Amino acid sequence: MNESLVMTVIGKDRPGLVERLAAIVGEHGGNWEESRMVRLAGEFAGLLRVKVPAERIEAMAEALGRVEELTLIWERGVAEAEQPATRRLRVEVVGQDHPGIVHRLAATLAARGINIEELESELVHAPMSGERLFRATASLRAPESVGVESLERQLEELAADLMVDVELHEPGEG
Repeated sequence: MNESLVMTVIGKDRPGLVERLAAIVGEHGGNWEESRMVRLAGEFAGLLRVKVPAERIEAMAEALGRVEELTLIWERGVAEAEQPATRRLRVEVVGQDHPGIVHRLAATLAARGINIEELESELVHAPMSGERLFRATASLRAPESVGVESLERQLEELAADLMVDVELHEPGEG
């Protein structure tokens, strides 16, 4: 029986690293199902989900642990329990960079029972002024009981307080 594993890998970025990871997964009868990988400050950081025959998990983890200059953390995935009805939302944030933007946004969402399922952020230079702008996009899972209009109002208040632009979208919207 195959089991789902969620792994985090961090190490010195170099050509062939993803190939080596994929080869080890394949050598142990595993299937690479999902991943997010990025180079940050010269380091490779990856999050991936693989399915592997249960009897091969330990051997695969041991082999991955022998990859030079790589730190591996893994957990067995668990089947998601039945959840109450939810809706998907997306929020986008853009504004002059300053500490606390992610914290305040996350706190606002958590207070409403909204889960951040995926978050991407970056610093970019504004086209005309060259100043550093913070830009983030988050995929959210909100309980059906959360009113989109009231959430939009709350995010507008937060945006004014943080001096950033915040846009909330439902699937199918721009």
